[in-house]
Amino acid sequence: MTTKYQQYRSANTPVPENTWAWNLYGAGVENIGNDGKPESFPVPEPADDQLLVRIDSVGMCFSDVKVINQGRNHPKLYNRDLEKYPGRLGHEVSLTIIKVGEELKKQYYPGQRLAMQPDIYQDGKSTAYGYTIPGGMIQYHLIGAEVLETDAGACLLPVEAEDMSYAASSLLEPWGCVLGAYRQRRRLAPKAGGIMLIVGNPGDKREYQFSAGLDAPAKIILCDAPDSVKALVDATDAEVLVRDGVEDFAALSQELAEGEGFDDVILLDPRSANKVSEIAKEIAFRGAMNMVGSQPLDGLPSSDLGRLHYHYVAFLGNQGPDIAASYGEERNRCELAADGTAVFIGAGGPMGQMHVQRAIQMEDGPKVMIATDVNESRLDALNERFVPLAEEYGKKLYVINPITSEQSLYDLVMELTDNKGAEDVVASVPSAALMTEADTLMNENGMMVFFAGIPNGTMGELNLSNVYLHNAQYTGTSGLTIDDQAAVLQRAEEGVLSPGRMVAAIGGMNAGLDAIHGVVNSSYPGKIVIFPQIENMPLMSLDELAEKLPDVAEKLGEGNVWTPEAEEALIESYWMPAE
Repeated sequence: MTTKYQQYRSANTPVPENTWAWNLYGAGVENIGNDGKPESFPVPEPADDQLLVRIDSVGMCFSDVKVINQGRNHPKLYNRDLEKYPGRLGHEVSLTIIKVGEELKKQYYPGQRLAMQPDIYQDGKSTAYGYTIPGGMIQYHLIGAEVLETDAGACLLPVEAEDMSYAASSLLEPWGCVLGAYRQRRRLAPKAGGIMLIVGNPGDKREYQFSAGLDAPAKIILCDAPDSVKALVDATDAEVLVRDGVEDFAALSQELAEGEGFDDVILLDPRSANKVSEIAKEIAFRGAMNMVGSQPLDGLPSSDLGRLHYHYVAFLGNQGPDIAASYGEERNRCELAADGTAVFIGAGGPMGQMHVQRAIQMEDGPKVMIATDVNESRLDALNERFVPLAEEYGKKLYVINPITSEQSLYDLVMELTDNKGAEDVVASVPSAALMTEADTLMNENGMMVFFAGIPNGTMGELNLSNVYLHNAQYTGTSGLTIDDQAAVLQRAEEGVLSPGRMVAAIGGMNAGLDAIHGVVNSSYPGKIVIFPQIENMPLMSLDELAEKLPDVAEKLGEGNVWTPEAEEALIESYWMPAE
């Protein structure tokens, strides 16, 4: 006998005439849906170059809240008139193909399961599913060229593993963002055809070398450069300009780089933290500052923390004399140190928990982890879900509330590292104060990951002396690529990563607005997942299932963890097929 779950998975059931959807008509929660309820629209037929898809699950994200708050002013909505052309939230999506247009039948088939990669570029322009492209807070909708014909090809990933839940497939997207945080996003060599600024220290007589990369830039500007560097530059084919005694580097950028900044900045024998701060403001998008010296700065430079996250600005360095020794992947790591100590700031939120889980499940990852948060329910979740998981992997996880703990976070880190500091610090809280404080927890060769996005122009003091005197790393990340998401899918299918572990609450289609409020209020210590095909299920935490949905609760994993078996029980008991 065919079960309801088997019917659902096969997608061989009647398609309803209408679909429920939560459209966005302007800024503010009050502009979602109609009078606080989803709206009904006819289910369309696909054109020859379109797919009709069923949305199986949607993960809720704090990025959705940014869209709600900003409305048409959100950068990915490009000032669209939402009343006339409504948007729709939901970019963390698992879907199933229901009907295939004639032109696509060689590539896709009904019943095929897919995950959405929402960070889309077309002809170099950034769009996104759930933003520019109306997203997954709907039961059925059409997908066409806006997703299938992008700069990266079709932004859909086939999900073939039978034991992967729909919820886990939805969470491949946020997991891809986490994985992307440890993939090299910085440019680690001088830019071909770029503009290079070399700033020396008057009186520096050192004999510098530039073993590779000096032939890359098209234009090189020399400011108080040593004679040895002038000789190296004169041997290149680049346009060379000399500007000694510069004090206003912003004006120099306007004059020689159209205000876009310098692709590569090289500071030789830097001494002044203030000077480093001012020059760093003139680094171009994806630009690099290479510091070469043997003496520490006279203080902590002020750095744009937002640009480290969004613009992938790179701070590189070495003690010299070879300027090129700063470049390359060997010197500039982006992965957590093996057998080290890692600190996760703001680890109790959904994304922070993913960082912790990944570190625990890494084969060559840190041995000791410290997770912080100020929300007690989130701390409880960390203790319940991840302390036992760390023990299972032969590692140690410490969970601390830095506000209420008798021992400060700094003292705990120093105690566990013999006063050396942590190898890695990951900041998942968008706070400049916390990020600069986190910098003090690193050892001199440590790495800091700016995962949380704060606005460009948000300044914070960082110990950049350690970049060139030792090998400190500052790396940021924003968004993901389809390769990041595919890598998560592969690891999940191999059983070395369990994305569904992050589910903390579930709800049906009508609970969409409650789910948004849940994200705004941080009501749940993990991810909220909506199942659009189950219309009337209220929003509830997994801890509530024992009372409200006991047949689903008995299929949860240890610690009330979401499982494919629990999802099967949910669909079997509560999904109602169309007639």
